Amino acid sequence: MKALTYHGPHSVRVETVPDPIIEHADDIILRITATAICGSDLHLYRGKIPQVKHGDIFGHEFMGEVVETGREVKDLQKGDRVVIPFVIACGDCFFCRMHQYAACETTNSGPGAALNKKQIPAPAALFGYSHLYGGVPGGQAEYVRVPKGNVGPFKVPPLLSDDKALFLSDILPTAWQAAKNAQIEKGSSVAVFGAGPVGLLTIACARLLGAEQIFVVDHHDYRLRFAEQRYGAIPVNFDVDNDAAEKIIAQTAGHRGVDAVIDAVGFEAKGSTTETVLTNLKLEGSSGKALRQCIAAVRRGGVVSVPGVYAGFIHGFMFGDAFDKGLTFKMGQTNVHAWLGELLPLIEQGLLTPEEIVTHYLPFEEAARGYEIFEKRQEECRKVILVPGAQSPQVAKERVTGLVNAMPPAATL
Repeated sequence: MKALTYHGPHSVRVETVPDPIIEHADDIILRITATAICGSDLHLYRGKIPQVKHGDIFGHEFMGEVVETGREVKDLQKGDRVVIPFVIACGDCFFCRMHQYAACETTNSGPGAALNKKQIPAPAALFGYSHLYGGVPGGQAEYVRVPKGNVGPFKVPPLLSDDKALFLSDILPTAWQAAKNAQIEKGSSVAVFGAGPVGLLTIACARLLGAEQIFVVDHHDYRLRFAEQRYGAIPVNFDVDNDAAEKIIAQTAGHRGVDAVIDAVGFEAKGSTTETVLTNLKLEGSSGKALRQCIAAVRRGGVVSVPGVYAGFIHGFMFGDAFDKGLTFKMGQTNVHAWLGELLPLIEQGLLTPEEIVTHYLPFEEAARGYEIFEKRQEECRKVILVPGAQSPQVAKERVTGLVNAMPPAATL
């Protein structure tokens, strides 16, 4: 089969690799009909995540058609159309029983990214996200093996197009969890740092949950324009307004700050010179600039919600300010499985339209180009969907935006 493989920082290519096979009795094999490039894939692409090996297959946002099932798979059969959570969870351990699927303690054979190794075992395995998280091949491929076939795969209604369902794999539940963690309700004020795919969908979720005043902070004008025009967010360009928090506070009631902030940027935030030097010397794992701005922008007693990925040490965390303001922090990988039943009806009713952030539909063979466009923010790129078997961008778009019966029949492995 064809798959996107890693060959060093900024070097990925589509090449022929062995087809996946059933390894455990509860595995399934999926023919990929749509897969996407996620903002957190760029951390891998840039070589910022350790334990990524040459030949690793990326991709944790994907969906498709079941072509084979292990003998213990109960509710799926060949031909079923499913979307796959990026978190691989067993469904039965201590954490899974509490619906904290991202903390599943049985699926990850890797060490995890935590520096403090006292918390054993590591959190859940993730598709296509380094050997820290299990080394499980990802879904930027024509086929993929999906472990835990009785727990993860989520059936997609027949009339729901791929582009509407695909983001149930990651960024929509991530945005929803971030907004829920921020305790947004009718009349809330919120600032979202980062207008990438997760940030944009977080704004959409915040608006649906009743947020009245929404700020969005970014330094790409085209993303800020989209957030303002589509969701009514108040744009703040931090290249123009270096102190974004100050500008936000000045526009809130009583100049108190917003009720909640959501950091959808993470550890590759554009930081200070000091942070750049420390990161290059491997003395720091993350830029804390976005997080510091979040702490400054939120009111006393407010909430800081962090869906953005962080790793290692952070310079200048300002914990004293957070304590003085009595802030609540909520963060972590997304418990995708817990939100799917809640989110699907919102998509079916048109209350959430995640497909609207997509700007590029590409044949899978152009995946390397898709990474370059997305990373460099070329062509006003917001989100890329890759479609195996499509011969052109137009065909790719027709495949994922049309009805299922317009798709070609599944091939046999």
